[in-house]
Amino acid sequence: MNPLMSARNSARKLFCALLLIVQAAAWAQGVHPITGRKYAGVMGPGGADWLVRPEREAEEHPEQALDALGIARGAVVADVGAGAGYFTWRLAARVGPGGKVYANDIEPKMLDILRRNMMQRHITNVETVLGAADDPKLPRAALDLILLVDVYHEFAEPQKMLRHMRDSLKPEGRLVLLEYRAEDPNVPIRPEHKMTVAQAKAEVEPEGFHLADTIETLPRQHILIFRLREPDGR
Repeated sequence: MNPLMSARNSARKLFCALLLIVQAAAWAQGVHPITGRKYAGVMGPGGADWLVRPEREAEEHPEQALDALGIARGAVVADVGAGAGYFTWRLAARVGPGGKVYANDIEPKMLDILRRNMMQRHITNVETVLGAADDPKLPRAALDLILLVDVYHEFAEPQKMLRHMRDSLKPEGRLVLLEYRAEDPNVPIRPEHKMTVAQAKAEVEPEGFHLADTIETLPRQHILIFRLREPDGR
């Protein structure tokens, strides 16, 4: 090997080692290694009542959000970070008895609350899934849609979660994030619970997705629709 090529290889190895060190430090500090965004942390079962508060419908327009997604009857979808099931039962109604909803959460007690809510509503097309901080435990290549409502910003291992979710989508599937607008200072949410479109794009796209559409019709939230990136990078 000539000296110039040897020097380049050494420099490349040094750069990779430094990058790993930077990423490790970022994870230890609870911030995203690409954007520096601080992870918000997961809401526990104590927040279940807040998730179903009466004013949430006026604040977030959940039905309008789902209308914008055009979810087909018979679709197989996942509600990641489903909590008490506020969006789960709405998804279940839209996909109908021929469809299915995987309701995921990492809090067993949240899933207990969700199951009770589904029973009270006589909903039978929902399957609960206890996930992990780095893996939602969803079936592989099976989903038409993965919905994350005010959830992505809480992930402690967002890159690993995105890789697993990518593997769970069908080729034409969609990953949809609803996130409070960090660009709008009038949105009354703590800063770590809001995201900009640029942040979401910078963090999600490197994991095999591309931002296909941004919908800004909701009062406080972005609707960010990601699709799988083609093998040629599109």
